[in-house]
Amino acid sequence: MEPVLIAKMAEGLSVGNGQSERYAREGVELSLSTLADQVGACAAALRPLHALIQAHVLAAERLHGDDTTVPILAKGQTETGRVWVYVRDDRPFGGKDPPAALFHASRDRTREHPEQHLANYAGILQPDAFDGYNRRQAPPRWCLCVHPGRCCSKTRLLCMRLGAGPSSGTLVIAIARRVALISGEHLA
Repeated sequence: MEPVLIAKMAEGLSVGNGQSERYAREGVELSLSTLADQVGACAAALRPLHALIQAHVLAAERLHGDDTTVPILAKGQTETGRVWVYVRDDRPFGGKDPPAALFHASRDRTREHPEQHLANYAGILQPDAFDGYNRRQAPPRWCLCVHPGRCCSKTRLLCMRLGAGPSSGTLVIAIARRVALISGEHLA
């Protein structure tokens, strides 16, 4: 099964629209359902390894979260799905644990996905700008213990575009308010 999985995962060759035809050209008749069953069986066999990686990644004090588009095969067409990645790497902070990445896939980019992925996470999350990481409505349970670590550079750039220079008191106040907002504190 290794060649089938490598062709599917690393080379992007679908089981149905490429691999079964490739094997047929070599005289090996493998139906789409047989190949799909084998890929599913391999995924099930690898689930314990995924669980160990997930436990290791979500035990980190800080995570970086991001997502990117990927093509997902649908009936007769390709749709745009998402791959969500959560990376732990504490080496820049003197951490001794090995870095790791946790991947999840979905057919869409809705806030339910990071909520589900991070349901039991209690550290610092450094996400991209997707608002699904910080709901504006009543926060989900995990938001009460996840401390989003955001870079103030975007706030600084916005303030500078609005006319607050680098040494401006307005800039300092804006950054302080942004940090307070992110950390859940209130400033007068």
